[in-house]
Amino acid sequence: MPIITFANTKGGAGKTTAVLLLATELVRRGYTVSVIDTDPQRWISRWFEGADGYASNLRVATYISVNALARTIEAYRGSSDYVIVDLPGAQSPLLATALGLSDHVLIPIQGSAMDAQGGAQVIELLQYLYSKGNIRIPHSVVLSRVNSLVTTRALRAVKLLLAERSVRVLATPIIERAAYRDMFEYRTSLHRLDPERVSNLDKAIANAERYCDEVEMLVPAIRMPVADNLTNSRADNGNRGFMEMPLLRAAY
Repeated sequence: MPIITFANTKGGAGKTTAVLLLATELVRRGYTVSVIDTDPQRWISRWFEGADGYASNLRVATYISVNALARTIEAYRGSSDYVIVDLPGAQSPLLATALGLSDHVLIPIQGSAMDAQGGAQVIELLQYLYSKGNIRIPHSVVLSRVNSLVTTRALRAVKLLLAERSVRVLATPIIERAAYRDMFEYRTSLHRLDPERVSNLDKAIANAERYCDEVEMLVPAIRMPVADNLTNSRADNGNRGFMEMPLLRAAY
């Protein structure tokens, strides 16, 4: 049961959209997916509450505190193919705990300096956990809300800086599409939207499928038993790393 955490300490990075696209596409492919919504805005939870009866193989847990996170993940172990954690767009002890419990961390970043700073803080914390606690957590950046026609100078700069840091960037960016906003508006998945009312729905679906393909290859749904002491150790080390970590600098 892989645990995938989405993190960026800046709000508005396209994080929750990236979570919903991945979760609904994995569900469509027959996987059982549990989403842990720790964001105070509760966008995923609101979507789920409005999508009554959407799919029996999708579950959403909400109002999850830092103390309850490990227990909630453990409760889903054995009954989920994927657990996806949607973190708040802020720096907090919850961030370090979630990172320490993750099999892979996805960091959505738009082509802007502010977004890159939020992503850099997550990357620096991951590097700190490795250097101080020998905890290596695989992670990747997913470029989000990308203009399909124009590659901006800011986006090129972000890509260059990520390459210089040897940070993996998914080959599939999430393109800015009206369909992704409409998923939240109509509380449904891409495949249930009306192509007569949503522009370029076919392109949005193709983009989401390629994105999911790539994540699925990076983090295959293989059930592997993980000892409780290892899980608890990673979580404890993550918390300790956050508490000991010096103030993160703006790297971008």
